[in-house]
Amino acid sequence: MVLIAPSILSADFACLGKEVASVSKAGADMIHIDVMDGHFVPNLTFGPCVIRDIRKYTDLPFDVHLMMTNPGEFIGSFAEAGADMITVHLESGENVSDLISKIKKVGCRVGLSIRPKTNINAIIPYLPDIDLILVMAVEPGFGGQRFQKQAIARIAEIKDLIGRKEVQIAVDGGVNDVTAPACIVAGADILVAGSYIFGKRSYAKAIQILKEGVR
Repeated sequence: MVLIAPSILSADFACLGKEVASVSKAGADMIHIDVMDGHFVPNLTFGPCVIRDIRKYTDLPFDVHLMMTNPGEFIGSFAEAGADMITVHLESGENVSDLISKIKKVGCRVGLSIRPKTNINAIIPYLPDIDLILVMAVEPGFGGQRFQKQAIARIAEIKDLIGRKEVQIAVDGGVNDVTAPACIVAGADILVAGSYIFGKRSYAKAIQILKEGVR
């Protein structure tokens, strides 16, 4: 069954710890944390101190998604704060191999994210060294955007590229009860969902609908 990673970008920031605890009890498999620096994307979100503070509210893995122009400078800080996986962007401008090495050195799993217009073949050299590919189905920077349908074909193509390698595929952006089934069929292992889950009265029901891949 597909794994569900609620994105706390859509949570109530006034009670973030409780929100994390709530989705954990509701059946989430991991917590997705979008870190934005105001440069790589036009928005600002969480720093290591926030992650450190919410870490005590759940035992679920934290996937810290660094949407930053200089992620290498912060990998150690986010690992110390409680990240289990650190996902960096292929388009960050830094040497990707160096970033992968830094993430492994601090004991975290490695994720590599690509924007909607990035050539899929650009990930090929890194497949032997990463644990996850995060396919953006929207342009990163803001929650609540409409799902870009071409992401389905991109997921399927990446699935073929991965072959027998033990690399998971996650999809992020516009994931809901309508778009999730096609993502699952195409080969997604993890669904990152923010506004769909946190916008529902019952987090448990929303998560279960996504897991089952039905509307």
